[in-house]
Amino acid sequence: MTIRTMTPADLQLVLDWAAAEGWNPGHEDAAAFLPADPPGFLIKTVEGAPVAAISVVNHTADHAFLGLYLCHPEYRGQGHGMAVWRAGLAHAGTRNVELDGVPAQQQNYAKSGFALCGKTVRYEGALTTGASAHTTEAAQADLPALLAADAAATGMTRAGFASAWFTRAQTRVTLLVRSGEEITGFATARRCGIGAKIGPLHARNAQDAMALLHAAQERLDVSTLFVDVPDTSPALSDLLIRQGFTPVFDTARMVLGTPPTADVPPFYAIATMELG
Repeated sequence: MTIRTMTPADLQLVLDWAAAEGWNPGHEDAAAFLPADPPGFLIKTVEGAPVAAISVVNHTADHAFLGLYLCHPEYRGQGHGMAVWRAGLAHAGTRNVELDGVPAQQQNYAKSGFALCGKTVRYEGALTTGASAHTTEAAQADLPALLAADAAATGMTRAGFASAWFTRAQTRVTLLVRSGEEITGFATARRCGIGAKIGPLHARNAQDAMALLHAAQERLDVSTLFVDVPDTSPALSDLLIRQGFTPVFDTARMVLGTPPTADVPPFYAIATMELG
């Protein structure tokens, strides 16, 4: 039995497990996730066969995020999940650790010392044709401003992850709204097994939020959008519901330690439930 860091192929396998569980990851998530903290992606093997996995990404010296906690169905109930859990938390060291926990696991996380600090709801829906003419695609020169906005909204400078996330990929794009030279809103959209996920989304008003959502749907040419909205952004939840979106599931944001101090914009969606 071995616990080791994941290779890119390992991470893709784990994302395939996540897809089989209905998590609907993005097509190019692996290439963006791994640069965030390569030693934080752990997999356990038994006689060479992958059996369980976890990611505990050390975003900063003070904060980490736990996700991709999975055990292959054939190996559940044998302690493999607990083994990678302990290894992942050991990697975090003394950092505060956050996670987004599904209802079935929240009591187990509480037993490990995690406390409730928020809630995230995933909304699913589609938009009718709408104008998105005042959106543009992000360029490399926009990256410093995007990293600063992400740091303000999350309470941490997670440059390793965000730099990869905001860089154009074949099935992932970051779209902007501007006021003059200033970026006043943005959204990253990525094509998934089903539709596309939008996150993060930052907007100061409903008009800009709608423009970004329309642009994402048009640019990726999908019929279904998913948006993960924290309870700190009721304005975005209300907007999506008015557009016919429906909640499909929710998670508890839980923390071991103290959550970072964040300043979220009025209309805000998280980047991912795997890395925060």
